[in-house]
Amino acid sequence: MSEDLNNEEERRQRHRQRIEEMQRSKRRQMLFRRCVSRYVPAAAGLLILSALVFGTIKNFHGRGEGPGGTGGQAEALDKETEGAGGEKEQEEILWREDTPGNTGDGTEKDGQGSGSEVNPGSEGPGGRPGTGDQSENPGEDSKDKADGKYSAKKTTATKQLGDEILSEYAIFIDRDDQSVLAEKGGFEIINPASMTKILTVLVAAEHIAEEDLEDTIIITPEITDYGYIHKCSAAGFAKGEEVSIRDLFYGTILPSGADAAVGLAVYVSGDQDSFVELMNEKLKELGLSGTAHFTNCVGVYDEDHYCSAYDMAMILEAALDNALCREILSTRIYTIPEKEEHPEGLEMSNWFLRRIEDKEYEGKVLGGKTGYVEQSGSCAASFGENGERNYICVTVKAGSPFQCVNDHALLYQTYG
Repeated sequence: MSEDLNNEEERRQRHRQRIEEMQRSKRRQMLFRRCVSRYVPAAAGLLILSALVFGTIKNFHGRGEGPGGTGGQAEALDKETEGAGGEKEQEEILWREDTPGNTGDGTEKDGQGSGSEVNPGSEGPGGRPGTGDQSENPGEDSKDKADGKYSAKKTTATKQLGDEILSEYAIFIDRDDQSVLAEKGGFEIINPASMTKILTVLVAAEHIAEEDLEDTIIITPEITDYGYIHKCSAAGFAKGEEVSIRDLFYGTILPSGADAAVGLAVYVSGDQDSFVELMNEKLKELGLSGTAHFTNCVGVYDEDHYCSAYDMAMILEAALDNALCREILSTRIYTIPEKEEHPEGLEMSNWFLRRIEDKEYEGKVLGGKTGYVEQSGSCAASFGENGERNYICVTVKAGSPFQCVNDHALLYQTYG
């Protein structure tokens, strides 16, 4: 008995040391970033100022009014530049967002809360971005996957969706050529509800070694109370139950368990707030921080918890490049064997996959994650294939879960 207690204490000590080391690493990263943000711009400004002074002096000494002067050459260069800019403006495609903004106040059922929606086109608390017309291809300045950033671009062939789908916001992306095939308010700011948990498992997977998946954590009141207070869905873990980290991953996605999501956050970072910092760092790494910001790991409604359907598609794209995340998002049913807290075992099911497989459409949906809050309606992010082509679909604000599933099936049928 004493040996078991010693082993348990050693395991907990290793876990505490791992958390402390991550926190120290986090502080070092933040210190480095502050130094870079403080001194690099000043150095760059000094370099540019020096170049301007040198150029001015050189131009003053070399300028002349005769045939050997540079006045005529400068004028010709100005005209050439002006002409090039005009051609660029003519080639630029302006993309119109047809979906109007919406407001809502109420309680959510899958990560609930209350508050009012920020109107598109305005700036909310904390500098929340507006959602007016977008005249540039989203992601066109983003780097490729090798640099940790993801993007998909609109083209002249991108279809502007209308009433053929019931969801107010949607985007359908070809993963192979990173093009937006169809969209409807796909770049408007929305509340992601429990689609948030895709980023939760991605961040957790990147901070947990594969050999630690069988490690365990005790479900504490701190872990369960957050979901209980906000009336969130739960995986069904009991207070005091010892749960494996692997079970937390599946519990976060399949039944959309707030208890599982907060459990992952506590295991990785010690508390949810510290974990959310990692989530927002990941958004920055993915090149999405300009239009996405999260305040919790569950999907509870918050005015400052937002992204676009496009942002969620890129988060899902990144998750699919992680083997563990892809496996979990693709799982239909996961069962925890019977034990004291669950005499008949605990079965978890991805209802989205089980419902969409009954629909008739081209190709096959391989995985996905749903969400619901009053402000976002029924929403879902999915990925699928048709032949050799691979796709991602995100829809937001359908009137019911069945409308949400039908919209996904229709988009895969029409554009997949």
